[in-house]
Amino acid sequence: MVEQIRLIILLKLRGGFVIRKVYAKLKSEGIRSLLKVLYHYLIPLRLEYYPTCRGLFQTGVGLEIGGPSNIFGQRGVIPVYPDAKKIDNINFSHNTVWEGGISEDKGFFFNKGTAHGCQYVGEASNLEMIGDSSYNFILSSHCIEHVANPIKALIEWNRVLKQDGMLVLVVPHKEGTFDHKRPVTTLEHLIEDFDNQTNEGDMTHLEEILRLHDLSKDPGAGEFVAFEERSKRNKENRCLHHHVFDTKLAIEMVNHIGHEILAVELFMPYHIVIVSRKTEADGLVNNEEYRSDTAVHYMNSPFALDQIRA
Repeated sequence: MVEQIRLIILLKLRGGFVIRKVYAKLKSEGIRSLLKVLYHYLIPLRLEYYPTCRGLFQTGVGLEIGGPSNIFGQRGVIPVYPDAKKIDNINFSHNTVWEGGISEDKGFFFNKGTAHGCQYVGEASNLEMIGDSSYNFILSSHCIEHVANPIKALIEWNRVLKQDGMLVLVVPHKEGTFDHKRPVTTLEHLIEDFDNQTNEGDMTHLEEILRLHDLSKDPGAGEFVAFEERSKRNKENRCLHHHVFDTKLAIEMVNHIGHEILAVELFMPYHIVIVSRKTEADGLVNNEEYRSDTAVHYMNSPFALDQIRA
């Protein structure tokens, strides 16, 4: 069995970074967990709502905040990249921990055989280089938790969306991440950050992070001393999760900006996927089907916190 797993890793999961992740998974969670990950690599899960919105990706132009993201790739839960006509991108720096060097001149490469999109460098909460109503869809995977003022960012993303444009937002559920010991952030706190114009230099949550961050689930962070030093330089590297999400908070945050929620789906090990639409309702949308504690996504959730709510 060990040799079979080794062969799969060598043939299917190339690259030193991925190998280290596989080894860390095996060491921290055991062979059963690793086998489950490998199974889903070979037979990928898919967003059930995807066929409904696929046509928009095929005909429209999109913007990804952060990324590129495996979850949007051919084997991802939401395989937008192979379908998309064009996707532009914005990242906060010309060099990031996740992507390495980023060049605006080279553009944004998201899919083999597809023309590159435009590459922007700037803050997720300030898309001043982009005009109103520019995009048919916006993608964001595991980015919003790195933003100090998420509501400000979402309002800015909404500005550059066309009417009836779609937001595909992927947020980490605390249970599957190194945040699992931290309390879930409240919507009121996010609203306060917006009202107070909190910026990316904010270090409000540093003490809590240093105290409760589970380093065993974050092998890339190193030992505590290195993690603490990196965390103090967050404006430079953006590695901190300012806020901690469960499904309820993610839904309430999207509802707060007035988007009509079209789908909420949850995937192990830590993905909350919300698909929503910009409407003319100006905050008067009815999202009760998704906000209710008896909503189907809570009853079917793989996360214990959601099941308790249901």
